[in-house]
Amino acid sequence: MTEQAADTVIGMSDADLAVHPTVYAPGSFQGKTVLISGAAGGLGRAAAWLLGRLGARLILVGRKQDRLDSLATALAEKEIVAETIALDIRQQGDVQDLFRHVREKFGQLDLLINSAGGQFPQAAIDFSEKGWNAVIATNLTGTWFMMQAAAQFWRDTESKGSIVNIVVVTRHGLYGVAHTIAARAGVIGLSQNLAVEWAPLDIRVNCIAPGAIETEGWKVYSPEARALYHRSNPMMRNGSPWEIAEACAYLGGSSGSYITGEVLHVAGGGQHWGETWTIGKPDYFKE
Repeated sequence: MTEQAADTVIGMSDADLAVHPTVYAPGSFQGKTVLISGAAGGLGRAAAWLLGRLGARLILVGRKQDRLDSLATALAEKEIVAETIALDIRQQGDVQDLFRHVREKFGQLDLLINSAGGQFPQAAIDFSEKGWNAVIATNLTGTWFMMQAAAQFWRDTESKGSIVNIVVVTRHGLYGVAHTIAARAGVIGLSQNLAVEWAPLDIRVNCIAPGAIETEGWKVYSPEARALYHRSNPMMRNGSPWEIAEACAYLGGSSGSYITGEVLHVAGGGQHWGETWTIGKPDYFKE
């Protein structure tokens, strides 16, 4: 990939997501209710399109109502109905209100996909207290609030459920975002612990660790850094949001019914070999 290529349109449009081929059979999520946080972003948006096309009832959550409305409008053009709710997952009271609404209106929840998150590239030595706290609060604490509220929903309704948390590859080199590494590692540890604790409630908890996936979120990284992302894994390519969406369907649906406490890396093998420098690779480590 050249630097020029890294500056072209990033990610998949709604038009792309509406028609992209899938390995899943039509109707494979019919009758299921799916809640997706960070739904207006690249990965959450792809998951919404896939699961909506497969028949799921969608509850889409994000911080910006206008972006959620744009997605809902695009989905409606393909006769996919979605309810949108703007909230900040860092506010526990708002999260509890969300799940109360889901129970009152739908009475059912089958899958929670925690895709909400965010970070910014910066050398860790220069992190401010505010910057650190913002990333930890969104990626770890907010995810926990969503997980806990979902588990309480399933416990109180005596129904089973599944949680899929979107994290990052925490081994073999994602540099320049140490705050998100700390937060996502916390989510992984939390998920593995709760997979055991919540097993008696018939709640499965898993994680998906994307590698270099082309989304609009890449815009925060420099073209120079992005130009090398395809070399962050032995397959020597970037992934697409659709590949993450299909992984969500696999782990979150009936196909993953005997899987819990796992981290599925969708990273081209990047967890075994490779490195990603979001702030540019220091001269010290260059050949």
